[in-house]
Amino acid sequence: MSRPNILLITSDQQHWDTLSCLGSQVRTPNLDRLASRGTLFNRAYCPNPTCTPSRASILTGQYPSQHGAYALGTKLMEDRHTVGEDFLAHGYTTNLVGKAHFQQLHSNGYPSVESYPLLQDLDFWRSFNENHTPWYGFGHVELARNHTDEAHVGQHYAIWMEENGLTDWRRFFKAPTGTVTGKQFGAWDLPERYHYNTWIAERSCALMTEAQAADQPFFLWSSFFDPHPDYLVPEPWASMYNPATLSVPELVPGEHDGNPEHFAWTQDPNADWSALRNDPEGNHIHGGCFHGQSREQKAQNLAIYYGMISCLDHHIGTILDHLDVLGIADNTIVIFTTDHGHFMGQHGLNAKGPFHYEDLLRIPFIVSWPGQIPQGRQSSALQTLVDLAPTLLDCCDIPIPRFMTGFNQRAVWCGDESHARDQVICENRHQPNTLYARSCVWQRYKITVYGHSQEGEMWDLEEDPGELNNLWSSPDHQELKQELLLRFLQAGMASEVTPMPRVWGA
Repeated sequence: MSRPNILLITSDQQHWDTLSCLGSQVRTPNLDRLASRGTLFNRAYCPNPTCTPSRASILTGQYPSQHGAYALGTKLMEDRHTVGEDFLAHGYTTNLVGKAHFQQLHSNGYPSVESYPLLQDLDFWRSFNENHTPWYGFGHVELARNHTDEAHVGQHYAIWMEENGLTDWRRFFKAPTGTVTGKQFGAWDLPERYHYNTWIAERSCALMTEAQAADQPFFLWSSFFDPHPDYLVPEPWASMYNPATLSVPELVPGEHDGNPEHFAWTQDPNADWSALRNDPEGNHIHGGCFHGQSREQKAQNLAIYYGMISCLDHHIGTILDHLDVLGIADNTIVIFTTDHGHFMGQHGLNAKGPFHYEDLLRIPFIVSWPGQIPQGRQSSALQTLVDLAPTLLDCCDIPIPRFMTGFNQRAVWCGDESHARDQVICENRHQPNTLYARSCVWQRYKITVYGHSQEGEMWDLEEDPGELNNLWSSPDHQELKQELLLRFLQAGMASEVTPMPRVWGA
């Protein structure tokens, strides 16, 4: 068999269980189809519950504390080795379509092509692929940075809209000045023909066709933006779900009583977050705010969130169908996942923030490779995005660089071994003197420690899957806590970078 193609499909900020094959109210027939063709891993985790760090970990096979893009507002430095470079060196075409978010929006002395005003300089982007060497290991990129509520529209997505006849696209998005020109909740008046889902699916199919015509294997990352808020999607998806019929997660009274102090602040509109905001640049902590919402508002959000997922699923179906049209489905490894999870009211929280609950750390994760990966199977083997790069390289018989600290999951994916790792590590860092949380998750337990704090969390995920009873300070669990803290330290030691072998004894 010739070397397999790699198709990596990612959503943005998708809760781990929002798949109809897992019993969710959201309808995802195409992702269900992918799961039936492969294995769904129901214990997959992100290495950081924000975009840039997790996406950089996908590329590097390293944790954020190792590759350096440790928080939003940082960037993956250009000298970092990426998996795309390895694929390029072994004859693959490497393409990225959609959201990168490897760099920051404001350069401030650290150059970034994803920053203002450059991302809106369409002449620059028209010639970007011709004038630049591979970007983070991608020989060809077609990028956008926007969500519906931001002034990020530009790059290749804006060029595509203009080429397809929508020259007045700016009126559907938030203007650079911050003036909202388009609707920002519910039914988006942007025609679906010009939605970024359509663009990503269309261009992904075209790039697969080009690689097939050139008789080259490909590594393609189709990187979607939804269902990241704001909550906005074209019809008919905006009306697909009735808020009144949805199950809406709610805060359990008293559940934050034994948690670190900042959890309770989320339920207090007058809470003072300044103690966790002593960033010298004055940057805020995502989710460091009041999270209170009425049930009605949460239900409305959830209905649109589900509609965004179903719309996304529809366009993923277009890409999967094109694999069949090209006749390459049997020789293509398809991965679907996301960069981190999402709160929909669980624990009284919304969107994301400095909280390492399963809702934010766990992610959907499906892998298909006909003839190699068992079909229609679910597995609870622990997975993390840090493992993607080394695993994909091994699947393509490409040597794994020693500085990649992720585990090779090929034997687990193919059903030959039950697990490759006993734990996963998740990091959430802002500036050194602000909130810094790090968690270690095992099959049964999870523990979270905070820099500059004696507070923490310890959860028994088997007995308490809803994470309502924090055992950190429980007198009956102090021996267990000491055992888990030692295992946590050992897990960190095991993930250290060893870029070269020890070649001599002196």
